[in-house]
Amino acid sequence: MLQRNYSVTEFYLIGFQNLKSFKILLFLLLLITYIMAISGNLLIVVLVSTSQRLQSPMFYFLKHLSISEILFTTNITPNMLHVLLRNSSTMSLTGCIVQFYVYIASGSTECYLLAAMSYDRYLAICKPLLYNKIMGQKLQNSLVIFCWLLGFLSTLITMGILTQLKFCGNYIIDHYFCDLAPFVDLACSDTSVLQIIIIIFSFPIMIIPFFLVLVSYSCVVVAILGMSSVIGRKKAFFTCSSHLSVVTMFYGSLIIIYLVPSNSKTLNKMISVLYTVVTPLFNPLIYSIRNQEIRAAIYSFISKYKNLTIMPCK
Repeated sequence: MLQRNYSVTEFYLIGFQNLKSFKILLFLLLLITYIMAISGNLLIVVLVSTSQRLQSPMFYFLKHLSISEILFTTNITPNMLHVLLRNSSTMSLTGCIVQFYVYIASGSTECYLLAAMSYDRYLAICKPLLYNKIMGQKLQNSLVIFCWLLGFLSTLITMGILTQLKFCGNYIIDHYFCDLAPFVDLACSDTSVLQIIIIIFSFPIMIIPFFLVLVSYSCVVVAILGMSSVIGRKKAFFTCSSHLSVVTMFYGSLIIIYLVPSNSKTLNKMISVLYTVVTPLFNPLIYSIRNQEIRAAIYSFISKYKNLTIMPCK
């Protein structure tokens, strides 16, 4: 392993090694997945912004969730594809810190948006008569602004401490992006304060939103089980199933990455691929398949596009 005795300002990302003939196949697979994720989330943003049938609070939150997904995966995936194709890539110290900041800030925003969506589902199922009064446009806007601001401001202290670290030895990061653990492991200065700050801020960023999701859906389950009509139960459960599926995929991969210990760097990188590339695809995929309003809006959008393309020129 190469060493330096002076301050390191540039790092080498080595990504996946020893792929040999599988490198091109993995590159194409990830590229296609990334294009599908971006296209699907952009489609949701366009549909919710233009379709009159998608003006409910749930779709308003979904639009912002798609925006956060686009930001999240675009921050990581293009450079990851470059690393994969070239077997390595360089990134400056500032670039690493900025990449990690956007990564954790957009991920935090998604945590808060999922919590806001679970609260919306709680009101829709448990307080149906008060739903329209409580979840008005003012509350929707306030929740979305709060999610974005809190997501990008809650990580500033961590970033401030991260910028104070000194790197003077190994400059090779055994990953395809500047994730926190492999990046901080290279620091030659004391990281104990940073580790304490990370533990403290993990509660408002991940634990509290996850707790709010659990509480909301516990109330929803109790309310659904208390319904006398079987049809009513199925309808109520169906309105929550898409969001619940997205929450399960998001937090499931998050727990596997950061809470389940693994000594295999290759396994950690593969799980990170699932989280950074594949998971953003599930959001539009799940809602497109399971939500009738989204499907109807897609059919309407395609029909309008076909009509425009076949319209004769005068």
